[in-house]
Amino acid sequence: MAQQRRVQLSTQRPTSTVCVLGTELSLDVCGSAPKGAVSFHAQGTPGVRLWVVHEAQSVKLPSSVGRWPLAPSPELLLAMDGPSKDVGDEKVRISYFREAGAVPVGRALLYLTCVGEYGGTARNPKFLGFSPFPSRPLPAEVSLDADVNRSGAVSRTLLDKTTWTWGPEGHGAVLLVNCDRDDPGAERLDNEDCAVRSYNDLKDMSQLLLRTRGPHAIFAGHRLLLHVDFGDADKLGVFYGGNSAALEEFRHVLGGPKLAYTVRPGRHRHESVFYVEGRAFPDVGFSGLVSLHVTLLESPDKGLLETPIFTDTVVFRVAPWIMTPNTQQPLEVFVCSVDDNEGFVAAVGALAERAQCQLTVCPLPENRQDRWIQDEVEFGYVQAPHKTFPVVFDSPRDRGLKDFPVRSILGPDFGYVARQAPEGTSSLDSFGNLEVSPPVTVRGKEYPLGRILIGSSFPRLGGRRMAKAVRDFLVAQKVQAPVELFSDWLQVGHVDEFLSFVSAPDRKGFRLLLASPSACYQLLKEKQEEGFGEAAMFQGLDKVPKPTINEILANEELRKFNSYAQSCIDWNRDILKRSLGLAEPDIIDIPQLFQGDVASGAEAFFPGMV
Repeated sequence: MAQQRRVQLSTQRPTSTVCVLGTELSLDVCGSAPKGAVSFHAQGTPGVRLWVVHEAQSVKLPSSVGRWPLAPSPELLLAMDGPSKDVGDEKVRISYFREAGAVPVGRALLYLTCVGEYGGTARNPKFLGFSPFPSRPLPAEVSLDADVNRSGAVSRTLLDKTTWTWGPEGHGAVLLVNCDRDDPGAERLDNEDCAVRSYNDLKDMSQLLLRTRGPHAIFAGHRLLLHVDFGDADKLGVFYGGNSAALEEFRHVLGGPKLAYTVRPGRHRHESVFYVEGRAFPDVGFSGLVSLHVTLLESPDKGLLETPIFTDTVVFRVAPWIMTPNTQQPLEVFVCSVDDNEGFVAAVGALAERAQCQLTVCPLPENRQDRWIQDEVEFGYVQAPHKTFPVVFDSPRDRGLKDFPVRSILGPDFGYVARQAPEGTSSLDSFGNLEVSPPVTVRGKEYPLGRILIGSSFPRLGGRRMAKAVRDFLVAQKVQAPVELFSDWLQVGHVDEFLSFVSAPDRKGFRLLLASPSACYQLLKEKQEEGFGEAAMFQGLDKVPKPTINEILANEELRKFNSYAQSCIDWNRDILKRSLGLAEPDIIDIPQLFQGDVASGAEAFFPGMV
């Protein structure tokens, strides 16, 4: 809502100004009073509403009081009923009188042109407990509108466009980071250039609608300026095609070094559609909120600066990157083909066919013998009311698969985001160390998108941690509040080495699977008592030792190390129960043993097992 604006009057010559529909003008009746004047009389044309605020009382004019004393300083407030058809088609006349004079000693004449805004009511005088103007919706005449009610289309609304709230009952417009590449021939992501290359590119953007209506001649002395705050300029881009729907007519008008754009309303066109894209995800120093403004500027005499007389604002939130849990229905499976895993690739392909999802095989020339695609990328998505598309998050590990996400995943409606680790990387920066739970409720607080899980050196000081840039990015997305687990006890240090989630038909709709050395020893002991003590492990595997159950149970060093591993997992078990709102029936212990030592870390005792 525009602030109340004060207007200076003159008894020497008529003055003129613009009044924005739904706002007030405060007329300076005392400042223009002739010498010796002690009272005034105000009169307006039919489209003007006048109130005198005198000694904390608000009186609508005309009233039974013909003249109002100039002391103590009264306030004359003005509002208008509707937009003007012509410039200066409404007016107010102020007549000044001496103590007992019947003839005015001076007159001030103010010509008014009304343009308007949508969605507000007249502003309350701040020293009163009520507004003298009736509270009612006002028609759209000069306003910025976006999809504030999140219906998928721009519409007029009474919701506050300058605030943003979360949740299904919340309101506020949403921007997508335009991080896909709709033109396969383009060299960069769509949010890294200043061009609209396809109509699909426009569909990734949010619409911003500028409505203007009023006498066309008013813009000869006034200017409409669309502008962005300096701190938000590198977070968004705004494109405008003018009257044309032709793709080649779209120009980058705001964002980056461009802080303002002059809008020239057409004589017969009252709506201008702008397309807005996000250029940066929420991160350290950026909450995700950005603001766009339109300001009506009054152009004074030549050589003087323009004066703002009205501003309308829309606040957008850049949609966060949202990670998907593995309990969701799979759509596409990625697997690497390397020298010795033909059987594995075939088995994954058979499973993908049974699940009726697409299989994408990364060939050897692209993976360069790096089979760990789970460590290189993590999949998520961005979502706004008008559009949703997947976004791959590229880890900073950058081994053999480092070029695969950009070369083979990034494309039309498949976005890309990455974070680098300038301080250097550790194995904890691989995305086997990044998981997300299914939706949970914790002590009454809902996490409808689950909570992200990452491994860390906690509680041991001086150990490895995930790169700060990655951790900061995940925290800044807000919607999947990360939980740090203790994974530095593992040689590789990934949380997916000891936990996973599977769907379930009851309770919370899933089960947490946790590796359990204790459950494994219990299972092996049962098999020993059943007479299988001499059964050899790892039958069918080449080039690995094949200890018997008896030998494993008799290995005290192995048992001692797995007791340590179990204590580390139990520590995480408690964190997971508290952070995800789990009870013991929500957890399934999976028999698993570990080997190694405390200095170098643990790895799975079973060859190749994660």
